[in-house]
Amino acid sequence: MPSRLADLIRKARKLAAERDRLIDGLASDWARALRGQGLSRTDLDELWAALTEEALRRAVQNFGNTWTPVAVRQEAEEVIARVRAKVEAELDAG
Repeated sequence: MPSRLADLIRKARKLAAERDRLIDGLASDWARALRGQGLSRTDLDELWAALTEEALRRAVQNFGNTWTPVAVRQEAEEVIARVRAKVEAELDAG
């Protein structure tokens, strides 16, 4: 049983690292796309809200009954929040 636990921990770490790489790449892409667009904070708030809703819609379609609605919402909101924080930090920096 301990080796099974170790395998699960390695897999979880690998998945988390991949998710972090995807978030970093997505944030860089969004920052490049948004830089110089002259968007206000209100515009950005609306963008992030729309992206969250779209992520939720797609997640429900893709995950179906394997995830609970609460888990889907929590994951989507967390990912969008992380992307948003990185994008806004890049936009504020330069």
